[in-house]
Amino acid sequence: MPYLICIVVGIIAGTINVLAGGGSFITLPILIFLGLPAVDANGTNRLAVIAQCISGIWGFHRAGVIEWRWALAVLAPVVIGSAFGVFASLAIPDFLFRRILSLIMLLIAPLAISYRWPIASQAKPLKSPKSWKMSVIFFGVGLYGGFLQAGVGFLSLAATSVAGLDLIRGNGVKLLNVLALTSLALSAFAGTGHVNWGLGLALSIGTVTGALIGVRLTILAGHRGLKRIVITTIIVFAILLWIIE
Repeated sequence: MPYLICIVVGIIAGTINVLAGGGSFITLPILIFLGLPAVDANGTNRLAVIAQCISGIWGFHRAGVIEWRWALAVLAPVVIGSAFGVFASLAIPDFLFRRILSLIMLLIAPLAISYRWPIASQAKPLKSPKSWKMSVIFFGVGLYGGFLQAGVGFLSLAATSVAGLDLIRGNGVKLLNVLALTSLALSAFAGTGHVNWGLGLALSIGTVTGALIGVRLTILAGHRGLKRIVITTIIVFAILLWIIE
């Protein structure tokens, strides 16, 4: 039963993550409620994120909407930031991680409500990916993603928006960023024994399916109803994480 739950939840989270971000706000609490310590849930979730990123990148590449040169140029600060974030995540107590996750979920919810998700691509002048401003911004994306993962998609999209990318092209860059920082993080969590491979693989099956769905929805249609579901779920799980020990 836990594996079936992970597959179903993975489909939902994978779709949400490709559309914008925040799917880990669903998968992390579910893994914790299934009995994993918070640090193991944080590590196990990374396996599914990597799977969905690969699936999503393949879909965006087939659609021809990934700015490959620009995306690869910002990976260095993302990976460096991720290394610091992972170290901080492994160093804090389990209960503190749960509290931080809960608070960030509640902070992200109003931002996700007000965020406008355009579908049509609009060409804008791109800032240089090697500028100090872009390096600092994407270092911050990596730092946050290495620590928590949940919500890093929102931050990455905000960073690509500042750079001049629309939502569709920004989503492609976001997935490459998340793949890079999560690969580093997974290595660290796995090396310290904080990955449940069975639940992680079940979650991965779901997220790969969800990622392919998310690519199609991002390119072809809007998703207002899905956004409402995401916001409601984030708020509910944030409250539960705070009150359930």
